[in-house]
Amino acid sequence: MTLHLAVALDGAGWHPAAWREPTVRPDRIFSARYWAGLVSEAERGLLDFVTIEDALGLQSTLPDGDDDRTDQVRGRFDAVLLAARLAPLTRRIGLVPTATTTHTEPFHVAIGIATLDHVSGGRAGWQVKISVRASEARHFGRREFPPVDRVLDRPGGAEPVVAPHVRDLFAEAADAVEVARRLWDSWEDDAEIRDVATGRFIDRDKLHYIDFTGRFFSVKGPSITPRPPQGQPVVTALAHARLPYEFAAESADIVYVTPDSAERARAVVEEIRGLSSELKIFADLVVFLGEDAAARKARLDELDGAEFVSDAAVFTGTAAELADVLLEWRRAGIQGFRLRPGSVPYDLKQISRRLTTELRRRGAFRSAYEADTLRGLLGLPRPESRYAEVP
Repeated sequence: MTLHLAVALDGAGWHPAAWREPTVRPDRIFSARYWAGLVSEAERGLLDFVTIEDALGLQSTLPDGDDDRTDQVRGRFDAVLLAARLAPLTRRIGLVPTATTTHTEPFHVAIGIATLDHVSGGRAGWQVKISVRASEARHFGRREFPPVDRVLDRPGGAEPVVAPHVRDLFAEAADAVEVARRLWDSWEDDAEIRDVATGRFIDRDKLHYIDFTGRFFSVKGPSITPRPPQGQPVVTALAHARLPYEFAAESADIVYVTPDSAERARAVVEEIRGLSSELKIFADLVVFLGEDAAARKARLDELDGAEFVSDAAVFTGTAAELADVLLEWRRAGIQGFRLRPGSVPYDLKQISRRLTTELRRRGAFRSAYEADTLRGLLGLPRPESRYAEVP
């Protein structure tokens, strides 16, 4: 059985001092060429997809608001726009940008992801994210949130602290995903006629009002973008505890979880399977790879002035040792892995070249892409439009 592998891309890597590594070109982080090189490297390794991080506020060491640090990367590109720029430069790998449902309109997100699916030829996904911070709400001025007074995503598998408004934000996110899915279905697959002789470009009977009315949104539809090549782009979400597990079970195709051991992975899988039998479960790990991985991480920790910790397990070791961990966690029920490179391009190349080679040697990874779409790579069927008449 082939493992599913993805990488999560964010700036120079997931360690806050990664931009100071000798192999990194910090002057290129805000360039399309830099990101194209990273995604091409992931595609060279035959990975299923890359995710691109995004948020409505600057990176910060504080739980809410900007900090005063000048020695860490600050700033990001818009992930959906960046993915659309990268799509023509790649051929088979999936592109899964982050788009936040809080403070945004689901109509805009839906057409952005649908457009990405068209320009990539069916390789788009969406990492759904909520925004709980008061500092981010102030960018928009439409509502006020209480300040977050401690870190939300706590390492070591502890339950996150849930602010009172968070449950509503997950409910809002579920509605946003439902709106997007209905909008993706609002054009039937054969709605475009494009017949010059008759002067008919579309069959208007095959465009549908979605007429969604919920607690948070009222959306008439139809979409302005024809149905995506995949029908439904792949929806993904990061989850650490019961509330986001429930959201993912209701709204997503893939959930990223953060166990710190095979035993914990087994418990997480059991809990999620009690909510959904179809949701694909990927585990996140931050990885520092190579014979000198521990020394590299220690050097970066010293540069940053603190030991690096994360909401996900942090692995340091060789590609062969990481393969042992992945296969052990697979036996616990994990179906795929989203690896967060501690530093790019170094750890990304260790994943795309050494780890994939090691897994392939053990019969656990592909030797070629088997499908042209992201749903195809993941073994997800292409759904019919809910509005199409059944013959």
